[in-house]
Amino acid sequence: MPQSPHNRLAEFHNLAAHAHAAAAVAHGKGDHLTAHELSKQALEHSMNAHKLSEEVVAKVAKSGKA
Repeated sequence: MPQSPHNRLAEFHNLAAHAHAAAAVAHGKGDHLTAHELSKQALEHSMNAHKLSEEVVAKVAKSGKA
């Protein structure tokens, strides 16, 4: 059974939060290259969550179930 859009949104937000936390740890250890890569991952997950949020809002608005 496919995931609901809300579950996918939550997953993207959780992935972004985890990547941000891991980047902070790496930065604190002086591993700036790893921190940078993890920050890029966090941004990508956040952008995916935002895009999916917009799609869900547009779908709900179109169906009139707001």
